[in-house]
Amino acid sequence: MTERFTKWEVTEHLRTREDACLYLEACAEEDPGDGSLIRAALNDIARAGNMSRLARDVGMSREGLYKALSGDGNPTFATVVRITRALGMQLRFTA
Repeated sequence: MTERFTKWEVTEHLRTREDACLYLEACAEEDPGDGSLIRAALNDIARAGNMSRLARDVGMSREGLYKALSGDGNPTFATVVRITRALGMQLRFTA
């Protein structure tokens, strides 16, 4: 008997702001230091919601937001801050 697997899609599991915050926090903890997991998590969170509204709230075009959060994207820190704020989240630093 052959097992069949379906691709697991994280966006289907990011239903609440708390889900998104916990996911982003976990990705930040595991990020290798280049921001790639944080960028990917923000991309997933944006795709789980309304990308057009988020782009408008951030002050970017939808295409610009897609590009910034893509695998080849390299968003500025200011963009990351604007995205997190538009998502109703806060950046925190602890020692």
